[in-house]
Amino acid sequence: MWPTNPDDFESMVAEPDQVDVGEAWHFLFIGGRLACIAEGGIPRPLTGDDLRWAEVDVRYRHFMGLFRGRACFAAHGEGRLPEGYLLDGLRAWLGRVEPSVFYLAGRAQQLIEWHTTHRFCGRCGSEMEDHPEDRAKRCPDCTLICYPRLSPSIIVLIRDGEKMLLARNAAWPTGMYSTLAGFVEPGESIEQTVHREVLEEVGLSVSNVRYLGSQSWPFPNALMLGFHADYAGGEIACQDGEIADAQWFAADDLPNVPPPTAISRWLIDEFVSEVHAGREGQDGG
Repeated sequence: MWPTNPDDFESMVAEPDQVDVGEAWHFLFIGGRLACIAEGGIPRPLTGDDLRWAEVDVRYRHFMGLFRGRACFAAHGEGRLPEGYLLDGLRAWLGRVEPSVFYLAGRAQQLIEWHTTHRFCGRCGSEMEDHPEDRAKRCPDCTLICYPRLSPSIIVLIRDGEKMLLARNAAWPTGMYSTLAGFVEPGESIEQTVHREVLEEVGLSVSNVRYLGSQSWPFPNALMLGFHADYAGGEIACQDGEIADAQWFAADDLPNVPPPTAISRWLIDEFVSEVHAGREGQDGG
């Protein structure tokens, strides 16, 4: 179900002695957007050779590891790109590149966000430096260590028979619906977050909460924990300013939903598959 391949990427902190910098991928962010080259309409990161033609001052470069044997760097810089190069927001890559490449670009964006927001120690104000052994920032004066930040959050599909509840965020385009989601608050368990977020956002209670899988979601640094839950009661009441609309949809009559790369789509597709399998089982019986 979950489109991941752990063998694609080998995470490494220390850069190997023998690295082909010319062929290495550089996930270079300029002004918050990702520099790339489109080949057949599909974006790809810049190689070291591509960077030679760009008038870019790379202010920070962080080695991430090896993707199918190719060295990969997260980078942050300023400057101009030559004709034929593009600057895209990371969301523009969603559904256009294979999942492994999107996840790697998301990892790079999170590392750059971590670097730019942890340049100085939050305890004593000194300038931070890269930790020599861990993927972390270390204060040379007070020894505070800061690791890349992750924000755990839940995303849940509510089920009722052969129908599912989908909602449209107030900030989304008209017609786009997805599953409910929210961040974990201090002191909460993941399951408590599911119950609270569903009640807050649509006024419903749920039961039989079950975990299906997770996804790194780099907007900006969420770790999405995906669930299915059964409808237990209540009437839909959309949270003002947060949820523009929420409706029950049949498995065979879906609205516009997120692309297959997103965990919300995985949760939807899993439910649709279960409904179809149940029908086939009844027909076979």
